[in-house]
Amino acid sequence: MKEGISLFNEQKYWECHEALEDVWMEDAQDPVRNVYWAVIQVAASCIHYREQNLVGAQGMITKAKEKFRRCRDQKLLSSLAFDYLDWQEFEEIVMKVPDGKNSKLEDFIDIFNFRFKNYPADGIK
Repeated sequence: MKEGISLFNEQKYWECHEALEDVWMEDAQDPVRNVYWAVIQVAASCIHYREQNLVGAQGMITKAKEKFRRCRDQKLLSSLAFDYLDWQEFEEIVMKVPDGKNSKLEDFIDIFNFRFKNYPADGIK
């Protein structure tokens, strides 16, 4: 997880996706994987944003929003997500992007500029 978050913070979104995909795929039965999945899909949305592909960015952010809802509804978030992943801020930025055809590329700038500020350099994997 640490490597994926560091890569996200460096705006190396494809590399973030690749690093977190291994963690996400480790246990397909563990619902906590939705936390990783949300980050992966936001990273993929940022790739599309950077390439000015609005349709791709919209599609991935819509999928990410579903993972955020699932995490909340299934109570999958521990204090670690809020303390180290700035989850509340992250979720708010993602959720404020208008759905579907109502969004434009400018709506993704806050996501693209988001950084996980509280994630420790050491401590949790």
